[in-house]
Amino acid sequence: MSKRCAISFTRRAPDNITEELIAVLSSKASFEFKPLFEIILLNLRERNAASGGEEMLRLRAYEKLQRLVNRGAVKRTVTGITKKYKGIATRMVVLRAEMKALRVACNQRARAKAAAAG
Repeated sequence: MSKRCAISFTRRAPDNITEELIAVLSSKASFEFKPLFEIILLNLRERNAASGGEEMLRLRAYEKLQRLVNRGAVKRTVTGITKKYKGIATRMVVLRAEMKALRVACNQRARAKAAAAG
């Protein structure tokens, strides 16, 4: 039997959840996940970017938060059963710049596509 080729999907649009995580964690405060998620959910709803149901959004936000922890951009402090998350300022600046560049590139592609269609 031949081995199947894995098809991978590269996300071309900016990730709204990660953008909001970076924006909120760029402050000097530390958050438990529940209050952090509530802030992110409100911000996403204001931007009309919250879709897929609240539970699915909670899971995606937690997964992306753990990726930021693993990348060294967020510090997790565990006290008993309480976990608090705080952004590391130098890494947050870099991530914010990356997200901004990705957003600009996405907007340029959208404008070019609209101009070609119009």
